[in-house]
Order: sequence, then C-alpha cells, then structure tokens
Amino acid sequence: MRKHSLFAAALLSAALSAACLPARADQGDILARVRAISIEPEVSAGGTLGTIGTGVKNTIVPELDFVYMVRPSIGIELILATSRHQVSSNSGALGGVNVLPPTLLLQYYFNAAGKVRPYVGAGVNYTLFYNNGLHAGDTPVSIKNSSFGPALQAGVDVQVAHNLFLNFDVKKIWMRTSASADGVSLGSLKIDPLVVGVGVGMRF
Repeated sequence: MRKHSLFAAALLSAALSAACLPARADQGDILARVRAISIEPEVSAGGTLGTIGTGVKNTIVPELDFVYMVRPSIGIELILATSRHQVSSNSGALGGVNVLPPTLLLQYYFNAAGKVRPYVGAGVNYTLFYNNGLHAGDTPVSIKNSSFGPALQAGVDVQVAHNLFLNFDVKKIWMRTSASADGVSLGSLKIDPLVVGVGVGMRF
C-alpha cells in the first residue's frame, strides 16, 4: 500500500511539475492557433465609389495560423482565413464578395521563457477577391481580383497548461481593389481592416 501511495505521489508531482513548466518555445517548435476573429474594415473609396458612400460591413469568422519558431524569441507566422463581406452604398446593398488574405509575418516574442508572452509582428499579405456578387442595379460590377499590402500585428500568448495557451491578437492589414461596370471605372476601394481575434493554441 505504501509503495502504491509513493508511486501515486510521484505521478502527481510529475504532473504538477509538467503543468508548471515555462511556456518557452524552443527553436524548431511549431505553434498552432485557432481564433475567432472580428474583421472590421476601415474603408476609403475614390471616384464614383466614394461619391455613392461605399461601405464594407464587419464580419466574424474562424482563423487558423501556424508559427515556426526560428529562435525562442523569433517566429514566422502564416495566417489563413477567408471571409465574405457585404458591400453597401447610400442607396442600398451592392452585394457580397469573398476575401482570402493569406498573411506572412515575422514575429518577436517578449518574455520568451515566461508564461505570458507578448509579441509584435510585421509582414505582407496577398489578398484574393473571389465569388464576386457585386452589382449596381442590374449591372454586374467587376473588381480587381488581387492585391499585395503590408500587415502589422500585436498579441499575447498566456500559458494555461504545459503545451496549451490562450491567445489574444490584433492585426492591421492593408488591402485594396478597384471596380468597374460596363468597362467604365468606378474608382478605388481601400478596405484596410482591423482584425481582432481571441483563441487557443498548442505547441508542438
């Protein structure tokens, strides 16, 4: 009985020690996160699109990202998400369009060996617009299909178990397109969303 008690105590001690290990991510580790993100466009439109008061509505979608740790304090993150946004004008709805903006960021982690690890990041996004359902009355509206733009990021990981952490993240992404109808330019549209996310992650 005493042996069983000692064995159980040893197991409990090992489990508690593992749970208390620092959240340090070592070189070569991979972090995987799943977030719910709120995409909040900050719209600026030119030409006819500006005249008619074009706006792009907020949306909430899931996001997946992977980080490869180059060093304990430096990571490279690839962010994957897609969303559909409804576009409107002063006179009513113009329809919807899907946006796919894969984003690559170089990150720096503060307090790399701690349980609370703030980070900042900077990089580039490639935005693909697809499944375009925009129209002006009965006239289809064509848009430029893709764009490149910068991206900035700040966030924090908070360890809750040995390889499990909570995440809060804010990104600013610059993306733009242009529109035309019947071959006539309608102007430019800068979407430039603020992306606010919360989720969980694991270290592998």
